[in-house]
Amino acid sequence: MSYDAEHALSAAREAAAAAADIIRHYWHRGVAVEWKADATPVTVADREAEQAIRAVLARALPQAAIHGEEYGLEGGRDGLLWLVDPLDGTKSFVRHTPFFSTQIALMDRGELVLGVSSAPVYGETMWARAGAGAWLDGERVQVARTTAMAQAALSIGNVRTLTADARWDALGALIRDSNRIRGYGDFCHYHLLARGGLDLVVESDVNILDVAALAVIVREAGGVFTDLDGQAPGLETTSVLAGVPEIHAQALARLHHETAG
Repeated sequence: MSYDAEHALSAAREAAAAAADIIRHYWHRGVAVEWKADATPVTVADREAEQAIRAVLARALPQAAIHGEEYGLEGGRDGLLWLVDPLDGTKSFVRHTPFFSTQIALMDRGELVLGVSSAPVYGETMWARAGAGAWLDGERVQVARTTAMAQAALSIGNVRTLTADARWDALGALIRDSNRIRGYGDFCHYHLLARGGLDLVVESDVNILDVAALAVIVREAGGVFTDLDGQAPGLETTSVLAGVPEIHAQALARLHHETAG
């Protein structure tokens, strides 16, 4: 399906900016919290932000389907597909902690081709499209050149399911062998990875809407972004192993060795 990739990226950035205005408004005003069937919170900020995003994206690329966190899938999944989480990190938002963001990505026949990650209160916006690099507020970013686990900085998030997984012990060994361990979570550790502040991110219990844009950003910054089995991200992705190339390769090999053993 034909489309202008630069135009689509501009639309995604415009949509993220529209969502940011709504999110900042409710950040200062405060919101009531509702609970979904899956026991996750939702607010009027989530819903209004997604409505604003959908309006911008539908005007800019009417041939594309949209799959959003709050209003589901509109259209088919096989061609051009926008993936939208209007307020990823609602738990942080309602507790007045600035680690939340808007995530917008475009998938073309199963391949992620562009992404925007906007953290309006934290104060960062990153974006990328295939072949054009990754950018932080207008400046190009690159991952670090770390090659040894002993010098690597790791960040982990949402690892509850890993505690019952054969790879839990391997993750513990990675942590022991690394330089330092953090748990920045949500968008933040991927932004840090893309701009050279971290070397590896490990997560389970994720949804593709949470990480699609971040996958494009990390990749275009020179990093590697897969699930914990080394597979490229797709609509069914539920885990992440992202890092600078050599550290990612070492981590993946060690996690697979533990599972095989």
